[in-house]
Amino acid sequence: MNVENLCVLCKGTKKLCGVSPCPKLQKVNAQYNLIPKVGESIFGPSPPNLFIGSYNYPDVQWGPMVSVETDSATAGVNDSPALMYGKPYEEIIRLRSSLVRGKKEIHVKAKDRMLLDAQEAAMSIKTVDMELNFTKKPVFELSFSAVTQPMGAAAPLKDLKVADNARIPKKVDELVSEKGVKATDAVRELFSIGGGFDNYYLTRLLSSGVLGKKDNKKLVPTKWSITAMDDILAKQMMEQIREMPELQSEFLVFTNEYLYNHFEVLLMPGKWEYEGFEAWAPGTIWSQGAKKFALTEEHEPFEGRTTYAEKQVGGYYAARFGVCEGLMNHVKKQGRAVVFREIYEGYMVPVGVWQIREQIRNTFRNTPQRFSNLKEALEDVSSRLRLPLSEYKKQSEVLTQRTLAEF
Repeated sequence: MNVENLCVLCKGTKKLCGVSPCPKLQKVNAQYNLIPKVGESIFGPSPPNLFIGSYNYPDVQWGPMVSVETDSATAGVNDSPALMYGKPYEEIIRLRSSLVRGKKEIHVKAKDRMLLDAQEAAMSIKTVDMELNFTKKPVFELSFSAVTQPMGAAAPLKDLKVADNARIPKKVDELVSEKGVKATDAVRELFSIGGGFDNYYLTRLLSSGVLGKKDNKKLVPTKWSITAMDDILAKQMMEQIREMPELQSEFLVFTNEYLYNHFEVLLMPGKWEYEGFEAWAPGTIWSQGAKKFALTEEHEPFEGRTTYAEKQVGGYYAARFGVCEGLMNHVKKQGRAVVFREIYEGYMVPVGVWQIREQIRNTFRNTPQRFSNLKEALEDVSSRLRLPLSEYKKQSEVLTQRTLAEF
């Protein structure tokens, strides 16, 4: 393995360098220490959401979050990736730093009064007012992850009180109360009924441990639940995509750029197939000191994949989810999909895989360029990429294929 590419492959999640916690993330964390704003208690609007850590699993740190800003509109934005999309780094960091998190250690299957109250709040589709009491003053600093959103101040949780009524959808309440429904089956049902339950809300339900059979309900670390939800929902959509008519004699190119991340999505005639590229330019948080782009490739055939996408981790599943959603909602046809993601020097603060998911979503909202052959489509894609297309083709499982439609 190329030593220069270790950070690109790890992204602070696998300890490939043998150092934990990730020294690069620690360095970024230290640059964003904040001025204290609250004491040992706080009252305000909660997103609502719980953050579940993964360290020392199955004994984990869990806790709700409350906004230091009393404006409920801000509290609704600071934990909503869909609403944060388009905002600059500084605004994202400000919004995330306005959340104060309580922390309490618990076994993932254990229950206590505070957790039960917080779980009810987590099922709400609107913000709820909450009071958090800490055992000591929160430490104000931001921490960053390759998967989750930036996290702000935190302190050990002494007690909490929900001072508002949670607004829980009837269907959610029914499935949570049902003793014999598996978590994945509940997610699939909520996603398929078209009742406005998007992946962020469903991720919150999964992470907070309210789904599943009675004896199997458990907290799921937030970063695990994010990737799991992208995988579950994409697989559900793929079942329908495989039955959709194929693209015929037309090549579509969608493009978008945000937060120094550039995306090109190429759709080609044929049966469903997916390939994702990540190209990290020298000078990003994961490629500091590198002399050239660090390129990774992940692929899955029509039938799907059975192994975890180790080279791109959560980013692969977030991008694939976005492509599946785009095919379902916009293109309404299946095809061979290739995602080119180039990450440029300005990307020095990881904000989580939500920006990948939202980028792809917004990519499909743009009008595509249409081409009659692959050569023209790739020339168009290549005109906006920094890394030569030849480098992508060296690793590609899809771009070098030929189908009958191309002859």
